[in-house]
Amino acid sequence: MKILVTGGAGYIGSVMARYFLDQGDTVTVLDNLSRGYLDAVPQGAIFVQGEISDLPKYFTETNQFDAVVHMAAHSRVEESVSNPELYWHNNVIGTIKLLDGMRKLEIPKLVFASTAAVYGRAGQSPITEDTPPNPLNTYGMTKLTMDMAIASEAQAHGLSAASLRFFNVTGAYRGAGERHNPETHLIPTALKSIVEGRVIKIFGSDYPTPDGTCIRDYIHVVDLALAAKLALEKMKSSNHNIFNLGNGDGFSNLEVIDAIKNVTGKTPKVEFAPRRQGDAPSLVASSKKIRQELGWVPTKPDLEEMILDLWNFENRH
Repeated sequence: MKILVTGGAGYIGSVMARYFLDQGDTVTVLDNLSRGYLDAVPQGAIFVQGEISDLPKYFTETNQFDAVVHMAAHSRVEESVSNPELYWHNNVIGTIKLLDGMRKLEIPKLVFASTAAVYGRAGQSPITEDTPPNPLNTYGMTKLTMDMAIASEAQAHGLSAASLRFFNVTGAYRGAGERHNPETHLIPTALKSIVEGRVIKIFGSDYPTPDGTCIRDYIHVVDLALAAKLALEKMKSSNHNIFNLGNGDGFSNLEVIDAIKNVTGKTPKVEFAPRRQGDAPSLVASSKKIRQELGWVPTKPDLEEMILDLWNFENRH
């Protein structure tokens, strides 16, 4: 399969690109390098530096690609609250123009990186795809808007599409791991704090959870790539499907800190800070739908194994 990965110089995108290459696919990466790293693009992939809004500028042949795997988006919750216009412009307008370009180039399939943030404070646990969306921040709002735009595109123009609603992603794969700047995710922040001897902040200690800290469902990044590959192989024309991607187990922030201690033998130094605006108390996925419809089964469901993979990546870098 000939696959174009947008955002393929970022964390999840670079893992997707590596995974597809390992499956024998031909991979092209499109990234503007505003938040990605050129050295994250795997050997064997064709790299094009550019914008998702200008697809026909870089690719002129129709049927050049069998699919687009769209991983290019801004994704920092706090930034989306303080600078919403950046997110509406980059995430939504950029994706609309990407869909226009796909139509012109006659690219028939799309896998889109959606997010659990669309659910906000979900009234049920685990969260299913039928849970009513209620995003609490601009990031979640933009992703939900893109889900709806893709559904309209599929209905009107025959696009085959799947939105994968990721819960908390961690782990590393074949030399690709998290390198956000600034880093806002708990696990890589805690691992870096061990190396650098810094204190890390846990935002909120008064949530309605057993230990007062947020609960999240963690999934290994390689299992996202597996889900994307299955979706590409099994999706149908003129159809847009939504799948939640998580392990179905929730871990509080303090439980994650304990798991990091077990993996590394070192205890991160923690201090509590006020809640972050836009954070939900608990987000735990039901992945029953993708298991039943696509046969997806996570290959690395253990939290400590996920942490170990990322810890090994951090030590190498």
